Amino acid sequence: MFNKKDKPYTDLLGKTNRIVEGTIIKGDIISKADFRLDGELIGNFQSTGKLVIGPTGSVTGDISCNNADIEGKFSGTIQVTELLNIKSKASIHGDATVGKLSVEPGADFSASCIMKENVKPTSDGRETE
Repeated sequence: MFNKKDKPYTDLLGKTNRIVEGTIIKGDIISKADFRLDGELIGNFQSTGKLVIGPTGSVTGDISCNNADIEGKFSGTIQVTELLNIKSKASIHGDATVGKLSVEPGADFSASCIMKENVKPTSDGRETE
């Protein structure tokens, strides 16, 4: 009755978690699916999917994910295995380790950045190659 098995990531494709504007979360989020944040997260975020921080969204903490699009505010350390896409209205402060980086004109990107191929974040936030 209560035996739930973890679904493989492929079963989660096309499904997105969403935190709406006006919501504040204090704590950590761990997700296998894609995630859209239009509210505020004070804590860490970890996912094997894609994170989208909308124009009203903000994260203060550490992020570890495969892909990220940031249009809102971020302060902390971010590790993106593949592509970090920073939109023109974004404000980024901290440290970034990425596979690829895209920064639109007008973005506030005040961060140290290391670009590495095959960056694989571990569960404790360290990176391996």
